[in-house]
Amino acid sequence: MRLKIKKTGTYKYSKKYLKLIEEASVYDVAIDSPTTYAPNLSVKEKNNIYLKREDLQPIFSFKNRGAYNKIFNLSEEKKSLGIIAASAGNHAQGVALACKHLGLNCNIVMPVTAPENKLSAVKRLGAKVTLFGENLAHALIKAKEVSEKYKYTFVHPFDDKYTIAGQGTVGKEILTDGINYDFIFVPVGGGGLLAGVSAWIKQNSKKIKIIGVEVNDSACLTEALKSNKRVTLERVGLFADGVAVSQVGKNNLDVIKECVDEVVTVNIDEVCAAVKDIFEDTRILSEPSGAVALAGLKIFSKKVKNKNLLAISSGANVNFQKLGYIVERSELGENREKILSIKIPESPGSFLKLAKIFGKLSISEFNYRKSSDKDAFVLVGIRTTSEDNFQKLKNKLKKSKYKFSDYTENKISNDHLRHMVGGRSNTSNNTGSVERIFNGEFPEKPGALLDFLVNFGEKWNISLFHYRNIGSAYGNILIGIEDQNKNKNILINHLKKCGTLFKEETNNRAYLDFLK
Repeated sequence: MRLKIKKTGTYKYSKKYLKLIEEASVYDVAIDSPTTYAPNLSVKEKNNIYLKREDLQPIFSFKNRGAYNKIFNLSEEKKSLGIIAASAGNHAQGVALACKHLGLNCNIVMPVTAPENKLSAVKRLGAKVTLFGENLAHALIKAKEVSEKYKYTFVHPFDDKYTIAGQGTVGKEILTDGINYDFIFVPVGGGGLLAGVSAWIKQNSKKIKIIGVEVNDSACLTEALKSNKRVTLERVGLFADGVAVSQVGKNNLDVIKECVDEVVTVNIDEVCAAVKDIFEDTRILSEPSGAVALAGLKIFSKKVKNKNLLAISSGANVNFQKLGYIVERSELGENREKILSIKIPESPGSFLKLAKIFGKLSISEFNYRKSSDKDAFVLVGIRTTSEDNFQKLKNKLKKSKYKFSDYTENKISNDHLRHMVGGRSNTSNNTGSVERIFNGEFPEKPGALLDFLVNFGEKWNISLFHYRNIGSAYGNILIGIEDQNKNKNILINHLKKCGTLFKEETNNRAYLDFLK
């Protein structure tokens, strides 16, 4: 979604930030971060793509700028009382680093959902941490209560003029890096970075367009602009925890209305694809919120060509537990993985006939469980480089009289079904055959499935098949085979000839409890 902002035409609120940004104290704890040209992205997007590398800051996030500037500018009396802040992680690290540098007592309230890596980092910097609430809004309420009780000085994560000014030094650096930008993309949580960057750039270079980027499950700025007032979201998504904010800041919104041209919203799959893009061009693993700006840039870039586009890579405090999900969803976010449900006849050789249509296409997933003696449904993931190639595949399926459905955009399929295909077979077996289960490995290469099925042949019927490419050299497969032979070695010897290493798991407790 794209929302153009009808700017006020004045700089009533943002004017004061020029002096505040010019005088901001950040470089005791921050670096003048480099700008990196992204060659792979530039070719792919047909524009010159640059990344402002805030992921290289000492806390791997831009948040040290605003936190330090705010605390540095406090009176000595307020500093002596001790500092308290609320944060999901990055602001907490910025505050903790500032307090450590200035020798101040530091207290942080973090939501219980805060990533373990950010929690550990805050503690290492010497802060006392209290876990409270499910999100930043809850943590903020608690921090203000503690502040009033113990007279600590509260440092807001984004809705403060000194915090905004500290973040605005990013914009100041951008205009001095020697590149003539056309568009700059900035991630949005509470709006501190967007307000600071846009205030400086718009008043010094009116030709540059400033685009804010939000995740669609925490789009508090978009909702505020639609309503022409600040609104509080009932719930926010926590995957991109660095921008998981329910209400945009008041000071921030005033500046944004004057200086920002447009707001773009992105989904989680698009963010995951952007994480992958940053890694491929920089070898840095961005956290999801750190890749939000680039995700918006990629959407926007489809409408322009040969322009200079910059995205702020705002953080690299990635939670390791999220990597599997990021990898899985990045293909969908880039529209490179397609999910099809295909109806096939329940008979020996039907898998092989279907695989021949796929040819050497890269199969990312293959899920099937026999549930009928007549027909079967196969859930297939296919990696494809273009919509044209995908359409060609669908045309082949139609020509061969296959009935199929495209589940690529189906949320139930992507979130659940692809992990749940299976269960017990409810067919009656009057053939005298016994289902045998084997665990094996495929080499991760295009055509591996077809090669196996060609070698396997049509003598035995496959009753279960599960395969998912997880990025290793070999992918694990689980296969169920209906065997009528009393001599069990006949099938085992046949599998050996197929060139795939298998181990029988027919007596495995997991199979007996859930699949038999």
